[in-house]
Amino acid sequence: MAFAAVLSGCAQDRTAQLSADLDGIFQPLFPENGPGAAVIVVHDGKIVYDKGFGLADLETGAPVTDSTMFNICSVSKQFSAVALLKLSDQKKLSLDDPVSKYFPQFKADFFKRITLRHLMSHTSGIPDARPRTDAQWAAYRAVHDSKFANVEDFKHFCEEDESLRYLETLDSLAFEPGTQYEYQNPTFQMMLSIVEQASGEPFDEWMQANVFHPAGMTETLYYTPDAVIPNMAHGYSRGDDGAWHEDDYGEANFFGTKADGGIYTSPLQFVAWDDALFHDRVLRPELRHEAHIGRIATDIPDTDYGYGWFIEHKKNRPMKIYHTGDNGGFLIFEGRFPSRDLFYLIFATHPHWDRPATAEAVDQALARAGWL
Repeated sequence: MAFAAVLSGCAQDRTAQLSADLDGIFQPLFPENGPGAAVIVVHDGKIVYDKGFGLADLETGAPVTDSTMFNICSVSKQFSAVALLKLSDQKKLSLDDPVSKYFPQFKADFFKRITLRHLMSHTSGIPDARPRTDAQWAAYRAVHDSKFANVEDFKHFCEEDESLRYLETLDSLAFEPGTQYEYQNPTFQMMLSIVEQASGEPFDEWMQANVFHPAGMTETLYYTPDAVIPNMAHGYSRGDDGAWHEDDYGEANFFGTKADGGIYTSPLQFVAWDDALFHDRVLRPELRHEAHIGRIATDIPDTDYGYGWFIEHKKNRPMKIYHTGDNGGFLIFEGRFPSRDLFYLIFATHPHWDRPATAEAVDQALARAGWL
């Protein structure tokens, strides 16, 4: 009993030190009267750190909490990859299917060589050639219909259907499929239509029933302009005038697409997702492992990409499976060390902080706690 008491005391000391370390990292980054962040650490299935810093909504003064609903941006990609894995498990599609099977309107022959595996691993060679300037818009409009009057409206309000329309006349790739890595958003946007065609159901409904609800994410949803989202955070960016300006739908480029970055969820809902995923309540273990095998080296040191996740292999540190997300004012990080049953997230409502350096500082704090 005395030995157990000593161990319990040591664990409490480590948790207290970790809390002090993390407070010291995040309080200066997110003061109480500005855009904020939520930070959660989970060890051995228990939340050991859970704090909100700053504000979720500058207009109302609502603080960030673990129930605040954030746009998680590109962290949404793992959910789309999981959808394809589940549909492959149900024999409703094959990961070796060519893109041309689902998009016969894409005219180039190379779409017959690009598979769903290439889309999931950012190895398709498809460039992001969506128009962003007036000159590019004029060239785009010369061959494509559009409901938008100008390129700014296109960038701010387009959804998957028109965001992908440039692919109908795309005539060249950046590289041969499967040979290189280049991070792209349109390739994940394709997954909305692929899920709908393979399942026979609307994307949002299928994702709710087959991915979100099995993970206990009953409040999680994809953003639409008319969505009512309780506890919703706004993203903010600091302008040249030094003031904070709202920077999300209507201000940020390509904010309206779903499959590559449209999920709104809370930190606690995401903790439920991580727990369900790594305890195999969402995917069979074999499929989860397949998603977390490095398929290609990325442009990030010591890091590969799997199917919807980055896989980091740093010297003298356990493997970390993680993803980042950023759009408008939102800047997101989530990562897990599977061999240590250790997970953490940082969901922020402004982008003016150094995410790689901050994640490394958290990793070092976790190491000091004896968990890495």
